Amino acid sequence: MTPPRLSLPARDLPLDGVFETFADVMEAAAARFPACEAYVQGARRLSFSDWYRDADGLAGALQAHGVRQGDVVLIALDSSIEFATACAGALLLGAVASGVNTRLGPQEIGGIIAGSGAKALIAEDSAAVPADVPLVIRRAALPELCRQPPLGRRRPRVRGSDPAIIVWTSGTTGQPKGAWFDHRNLEAAIFTAGPMAAPFDRRLVSTPFAHAGYMTKLWEQLAFVMTNVISPASWNARDMLRLIAEEKITWVGAVPTQWAKLMALPEVREADFSTLRIAASATAPMPADLAERVTRTLGCPLIVRYASTESPSMTGTVPGDDPETLFHTVGLPQLGVELRIVDDRGVPVADGDIGVVQVRSPVVMRGYWRDEEATRAVLAPDGWFSSGDLGRFDDDGNLVLVGRRDDMYIRGGYNVYPTEVERVLAEHPDVGQVVIVGMPAPVIGEIGVAFVVPADRSRPPSLDALRAWCRERLADYKTPDRLEIVEALPLTAMMKIDKRALRAVVGVESGSGVTLQ
Repeated sequence: MTPPRLSLPARDLPLDGVFETFADVMEAAAARFPACEAYVQGARRLSFSDWYRDADGLAGALQAHGVRQGDVVLIALDSSIEFATACAGALLLGAVASGVNTRLGPQEIGGIIAGSGAKALIAEDSAAVPADVPLVIRRAALPELCRQPPLGRRRPRVRGSDPAIIVWTSGTTGQPKGAWFDHRNLEAAIFTAGPMAAPFDRRLVSTPFAHAGYMTKLWEQLAFVMTNVISPASWNARDMLRLIAEEKITWVGAVPTQWAKLMALPEVREADFSTLRIAASATAPMPADLAERVTRTLGCPLIVRYASTESPSMTGTVPGDDPETLFHTVGLPQLGVELRIVDDRGVPVADGDIGVVQVRSPVVMRGYWRDEEATRAVLAPDGWFSSGDLGRFDDDGNLVLVGRRDDMYIRGGYNVYPTEVERVLAEHPDVGQVVIVGMPAPVIGEIGVAFVVPADRSRPPSLDALRAWCRERLADYKTPDRLEIVEALPLTAMMKIDKRALRAVVGVESGSGVTLQ
């Protein structure tokens, strides 16, 4: 069933009022809630008034160095208070803030600089930077620049339809593309947030700040007067456990492997989770037994979210959904979000059939920065964005993802959707993580290769065991034909599974260095 289109009602926000731009809402938050904490990073604490003061000083410094309204300011900093200040400073000036993942290589960063036409780059002290950027600011210089005369009344007149931020895609199919959003996009996030946002939340944030999960939620943070507690750069379960208790966290999110590591800590049974109101999981299916254990241990609802760089709000489960729903689906469209499933011609498919997931909402990007051809390929004039994901609606209207369109392979004339097979294999007790990719094969066209991180390295599963497990639950043609046991799955700089790297491996014989057996 295709869910109906929803309107956007007003939300009861601590920071009420009508605001045109990020600068307007930030100034109001600093004035009305000056002492509330905006950021916590280790021993450092930054209030909303101090965040605004520092960002306004940096905006004045950027203007003094030649940065103007509409110019692109790249921020290649690790997730930090400095990143938040640099991003806000650029927005106060009316410039376009663009986070750059510090794990990207020189070629990727060079492509982003060229593609964005950046006028300024704010970078880590030791980072190598290209020589063709007009203005380079190092992290060490930021404290002094933040103390410069504030922009204040010299702030340019910015409209809600003006570009605000650029978020770069993961680049898994080539050079990263810049999804750009205007100020109205950022405002719309407060209406589509649903249970993910509540007044005065204290959020434990492990999402890299260069991602859409942070940058597109800046207005949301201000409107709800939320505190972002920044996780240590090197994540570990004990830090997560400690910070939840010490900082009285109300919202926490993690990927399934992180939740599994947290649940494995002996001390988790005695931990204090009394302040948590909700927990979230994303990026990969969470096994039903793990979801049930997380919910029982934390004593709060667990929800699953589905989004993309280009559409940061799409679907989500709701508090009270059972573990099977959390594992097999990504929930219902969020408020104000339209979803439909279409065939290759763009025609909606019959209920329950598999097709391409398309989304339309006020938070969908305006396009790819300076790339009209790429924009036209995915964004229709009537606002429908084609995600490239394949999915179907179940009988309750929940979206079930079956994989990326480019990931599907054809075995003996039958379509195989890797995500469907991965979900089944993830429930095998000897499987820690799994990814399926297709590879060419004689006679039958393509076969499936399962890359598996064992739950216990001393007892890796066999191909026969996994095939038998699949045959009991799926059609026989969906069972993988080859198994690669690996120590870890490769990740892109944006922390997504690097399927290009895995596809490169399948042409190499087992024992090439990526296998344990």
